[in-house]
Amino acid sequence: MTWLGIDLGDARVGLALSDPELTLAHPIGNIQVYGDSFRALDDVIDIIEDEHIDRVIVGLPLLLDGTEGKSAKKARRWASNLVKRIELLMEDGEIELETVPEIELIDERLTTVSAHRQLHDANIAGRKHRPVVDQQSAVVILQSALDRSEH
Repeated sequence: MTWLGIDLGDARVGLALSDPELTLAHPIGNIQVYGDSFRALDDVIDIIEDEHIDRVIVGLPLLLDGTEGKSAKKARRWASNLVKRIELLMEDGEIELETVPEIELIDERLTTVSAHRQLHDANIAGRKHRPVVDQQSAVVILQSALDRSEH
């Protein structure tokens, strides 16, 4: 069993995978999206198929007061489009998945702050954070889901 963590961004979509035991999350990179996170859908689907992903954890960027703003609504649309696209590709026989992975949106407030802190603690210079902070945020999102899960 493997889970995929996703941190949606306007420039990059950060990605993380769990280990098969669902204990630890690790970064697997970013997808450059140049202002449109929906450009990442096909690349994410390729990862889901290649890595046999059972569950996808998408960060839900709630406002600090816990309500949903534009970004959270966009994340919900993105997750919905991911499911629709997978279903369509399955119907057309273009991908070999038995089922659509479970999609879960989880609160990602302050994950970027946490990711920057972790990178700083790892002695990675602040100017070098930008290319890796999205994937580290995906690690934080996925690890929080793994930690609270009973698998």
